[in-house]
Amino acid sequence: HPPRSKGAQSEPQPEPEAQAKSEPQTPDVVPTPPEKPTELEPESPGTAPTPPEKPAEGGQEGGGEKMLPDPRSADVPATTMPQEETACRERLKALGVEFEEHKAEQDPEIGCSIPYPIVIKTLSNSIGIAPGAELNCRMAEAVAGFAANVIQPAAKAEFGADVKSIGQASGFVCRPRHGTRKLSEHAFGNALDIASFTLADGKKVEIGPTPPEKDAEFLDKVRKAACGPFKTVLGPGADPDHALHFHLDLEPRRHGGTFCQ
Repeated sequence: HPPRSKGAQSEPQPEPEAQAKSEPQTPDVVPTPPEKPTELEPESPGTAPTPPEKPAEGGQEGGGEKMLPDPRSADVPATTMPQEETACRERLKALGVEFEEHKAEQDPEIGCSIPYPIVIKTLSNSIGIAPGAELNCRMAEAVAGFAANVIQPAAKAEFGADVKSIGQASGFVCRPRHGTRKLSEHAFGNALDIASFTLADGKKVEIGPTPPEKDAEFLDKVRKAACGPFKTVLGPGADPDHALHFHLDLEPRRHGGTFCQ
């Protein structure tokens, strides 16, 4: 390394070598110190790719063409309905939920599957849902319980009126998550999108970026309370896809964690 002997006079040998490799034309020692921190700094943000993965779990970001496998895609109905499914239906009846059985959903190519779907027509004796939502029984039970225990009391407290009906935007939809390689929870009937609430006095509360003040207080209360009973809660402000509805799902997460935005 004869050409590098000059730099070795002012700095230890490792520095001139690094300098000579990156900038052979600049023998100055001054650029070398700035370049070392610059190399170290990208390493700490190197962890930054991890946060983007969180939205991907919640259904926001990612990319790719081939779908990632999901064990639930292999679920097919048995000859006899399992006891847990029949027990779930009994609990729905006790809650006053009206529902109809639906034929099994399965698309091996995409990976969508609900072995024992139901279409819910009402969430209780007093709360309707329109249009009817196709869900798995466990999700239907979670929505019905949440409507009775959280949504209805919140509406009474804020508006002095009962919720008469919930407007839903989608239940079962056989598709991947937007821009990701993962299947949507909708593909398993494990998610519901809520767009509006209609009260007994005719008032309609719509989910959006800038609702009126009273509506905003009610929606905020419902949204916060949903985090826990549901494993994913997304809405206005989370991303453009959820600007006009609340997305609620029961995605299985490690250690029972939640993703709420």
